[in-house]
Amino acid sequence: MVTKDFTVDLNKPLVFQVGHLGEAYDEWVHQPLVSKTGPRFFANDYAELLTLTKWWVIPLIWLPVASWFFLSSIQRGLSPQSTMMTAVCGIFVWSIVEYIIHRFIFHMKTTSYWGNTLHYFIHGFHHKHPMDSLRLVFPPALTTIAAIPLWSVVKLISTPTIAPALFGGGLIGYVLYDLTHYYLHYGRAYNEATQKMKKYHLDHHFKVQTMGYGVTSTFWDRIFGTFPTPKVASRN
Repeated sequence: MVTKDFTVDLNKPLVFQVGHLGEAYDEWVHQPLVSKTGPRFFANDYAELLTLTKWWVIPLIWLPVASWFFLSSIQRGLSPQSTMMTAVCGIFVWSIVEYIIHRFIFHMKTTSYWGNTLHYFIHGFHHKHPMDSLRLVFPPALTTIAAIPLWSVVKLISTPTIAPALFGGGLIGYVLYDLTHYYLHYGRAYNEATQKMKKYHLDHHFKVQTMGYGVTSTFWDRIFGTFPTPKVASRN
C-alpha cells in the first residue's frame, strides 16, 4: 500500500515506513543525512541489534572461516601453492561479484511497498545515512544468508578440491571490501592514492550516485563505463 504524500518520521523505526513513499522513495533515499548515529530500524530490540555491527567483527568472524576453507582444499589434495593461487582467483571473482551486486541489486529501482522496504533494508539506508558508523559493514547474519547460495554456485562450477579454496578467496575479497568500505567513510587519507579512493567513493554518495560502484577498485567501473569523469562529478 502506498499512502499519498506520505512523510517519513525519522524519530520512529524506519524500515516499515519507507515502503509507503511509493515512487517518491528513490528521490528521498538519495538525499543523504550526515550523522555518525543512524536511525532506528525496528521497534524490537533484538531485531535492531542484529543490524548493528562493529567493523572489527568482520575479520574476527570471517578470516577463520576462510582459513578453514583453505585447509579443507589442502586436506583434499590441493597443494598449498595451488590453494594460494586459487584463493587469488577467488578474490578476483569477488571483485566482479561486488560490482554486480552494488550496481544491479543495491541500486535497483523500486516503487512498491515491499520493494522499497527491502531496498532500504539492504542498501538504501546507507545512502540515506552514509555516515552511520554501525551500519557500514554487513551484519554476519545477513552475510551468512547471502553466502549459502554463493557457496552452492561455487561447488557447481568447480571441483570438490578447488571449491573450498575458491570460496575462501571470495571470503577474503569480501573482508577486504567491508574493511575498505569502512575506511573510506571513517579512515584518514594518508597519501594521494587513499585520498583519491575516499573522494571516489564519497562522490558516489554525494555527487554521482548512478556511477562509481566499485569500492575496493575502480577496475570494473572502467570496463563497464560507469567510471565518473571529473566533468560528470563536478556537474553533479
